[in-house]
Amino acid sequence: MSAFDIAAAATFALVWLFYEPLLRSFSGGRGGINRDMVAIRAEWMRRMIARENRIADSNLIGHLLSSTSFFASTNILIIAAAMGVLLGGENMMRGLTGIVIFEPAPIWLLEVKIGVVAVTLSRGLLDFIWSIRQLNYCVALIGAAPEAHDPDGAHYAGALANVLTPALSSFNTGVRAYYFALAGAAWLVSPWAMVLGVLAAFTLLARRQTRSTAAAGIRAAREFVESEKDV
Repeated sequence: MSAFDIAAAATFALVWLFYEPLLRSFSGGRGGINRDMVAIRAEWMRRMIARENRIADSNLIGHLLSSTSFFASTNILIIAAAMGVLLGGENMMRGLTGIVIFEPAPIWLLEVKIGVVAVTLSRGLLDFIWSIRQLNYCVALIGAAPEAHDPDGAHYAGALANVLTPALSSFNTGVRAYYFALAGAAWLVSPWAMVLGVLAAFTLLARRQTRSTAAAGIRAAREFVESEKDV
């Protein structure tokens, strides 16, 4: 493995594993959509407790569960494809070396490169599974929620939000794995392509989190929610 390969792998690991701190630095400590959504979800749970009819809230949680399950199923298929290449034997690897756009490399290094993609996706799958479990906990918590106007309802809403927020945080981490798996796959082309892929994935994600139209809208909604509490 060349020095360039080692540097590319180190860059990938650094940005992938320390994405959240790097995002906070990129945004000047403001965070982004994920941070703003914490307040939005807390307000959702507070309003849910105050409602007599919670069918809409239950349907929304069900939609979240369906979306997470879809991503988890898709992730399994992609992991199976990557593992099929990895375990396909020398003939499969020699076929990869024959693809013009791929940088010539020994078979063991090709296996490492494909393994990086498989590991990244597997980590994302574990996040999706944990998200599904937590969303199932939310279903039970909503079912056990106190009646509207219960004096302890605010405390219960806070507890429910503390389960919902990490559930969707795990979902976001799982989706992020797709971006970094693509960046990892660029290593097959060259270590420079991998570095460019990692930087492009981080820049794209960070921009969407902090400077997109959606980020501005969610920030405004969070400020509205917080201003209502101060009234």
